[in-house]
Amino acid sequence: MADNNGILAIDQGTTSSRAIVFDLEGHIVATAQEEFSQHYPHSGWVEHEPQDLIDTTLDTSRRALKAAKAAGVHACTIGITNQRETTIVWDQRTGEPVHNAIVWQDRRTAERCAALKAAGHEAMVAERTGLLLDPYFAATKIAWILDNVRGARERARKGELAFGTVDTWLLWRLTGGRSHATDATNASRTLLFNIHRQAWDDDLLSLFDIPAAILPEVLDSADDFGTTDPELFGSALPVEGIAGDQHAAVVGQCCFRPGMIKSTYGTGCFALMNTGDTAVPSQNRMLTTTAYRINGQPTYALEGAIFIAGAAIQWLRDELGIIAHASQSEGLANDAEAEGLYMVPAFTGLGAPWWDPNARGAIFGLTRNTGVAEFVHAALDSVCLQTGDLLEAMADDSQTKQATLRVDGGMVANNWLLQRLADLTGLDVERPKVIETTALGAAYLAGLQHGLYQSLESLESQWSLDDRFKPAISHQAREHIVEGWHDAVRRTLTTGR
Repeated sequence: MADNNGILAIDQGTTSSRAIVFDLEGHIVATAQEEFSQHYPHSGWVEHEPQDLIDTTLDTSRRALKAAKAAGVHACTIGITNQRETTIVWDQRTGEPVHNAIVWQDRRTAERCAALKAAGHEAMVAERTGLLLDPYFAATKIAWILDNVRGARERARKGELAFGTVDTWLLWRLTGGRSHATDATNASRTLLFNIHRQAWDDDLLSLFDIPAAILPEVLDSADDFGTTDPELFGSALPVEGIAGDQHAAVVGQCCFRPGMIKSTYGTGCFALMNTGDTAVPSQNRMLTTTAYRINGQPTYALEGAIFIAGAAIQWLRDELGIIAHASQSEGLANDAEAEGLYMVPAFTGLGAPWWDPNARGAIFGLTRNTGVAEFVHAALDSVCLQTGDLLEAMADDSQTKQATLRVDGGMVANNWLLQRLADLTGLDVERPKVIETTALGAAYLAGLQHGLYQSLESLESQWSLDDRFKPAISHQAREHIVEGWHDAVRRTLTTGR
């Protein structure tokens, strides 16, 4: 039997690397996943070993390709999607990183961001990049590495070092150092990329004191990124799609029309609203970003970022040890009596729309009856309530009120969570049959470049509904819960908002 064509999607995330082979209809043929270590050198610091990222990527890719081949499917192209903003700097000649990867959650550059903001730079940065001055983004992480690794800044000026977000690091290693490139979505998360001109910005490079010589080439999200070293997978495979994880999920959820929203629930939560060819400036501290770029034409989105979503359940499991498995959360939340209990999971600061890097987590409303089930309920509620804050801000910025939210990511297998999400946002919540939409979006982009698909819009018919959750509580009940949440958030803020 002849092999059918398939696509390998590499999904390099914050806590694990996953490889999935899809057939051309978007069905999963084979998958492999592997976790890796998180490193916390100081309070608010988060790092990864760059070698762990490539090792787990190679291992999972080989396993998925082997399983797909056994099922009669041969991957003919590769798409990469990745944890965004995580920053790596390495030696151009040896490929050796000069420092651990600084993860998107890391807060070590909060003072640098505050100083730049106090000096009046945020308006210019926001106008050109669509972003805010926050440690979340890559620019101040790059500068920290150059300033804190002996000799790094001088080597960077000489063109001896390379910078990349995780997609660029993987691409460099997969191609044997032949390709130093990224796509427009990942570039737009650095604070160095002008989203209107779709190019690196000299004024921003000067502001953050970053030499242009270390930057990768910026290509479309569907483009020719290079071919893999034949020794890695037994034959050379083209890499033809790259997008940051949340942008790839927009593609995987087929949110191709302005006004459509997707929200992904993994370590963090990220909601994006397609705004078409207009980069809508936010009045509510949302982010304006490149959703994807095809044939040189950017499609934009409004984005709200929540730093801690699934990570709150991981905290209950790993640090407190009060649950053994994340899958227990659904049953426990259903059994809880958690009226008035709020968890504000600001373990690494608060994201949109609050943007307080110095806020720290807190729990309000504890009583003698508070137990494991109530903690789980409050953790899941925090995910829903933070989502509601994002959606309200987006609706105000875009002057559109949506009735439907498409969701994906590992957490959305939890039916209780999705019903609660519908209740606390007032929107219909739609879960697709394929919830690995981040990987699926990377596969679609690679397939488009490889000629397997005619256009992104032609893929809309492949999106398929698994379940829809409708709000089941009154507006008054929802408002009462939300008011309590906002009171809890205000008590954690350090910025006076």
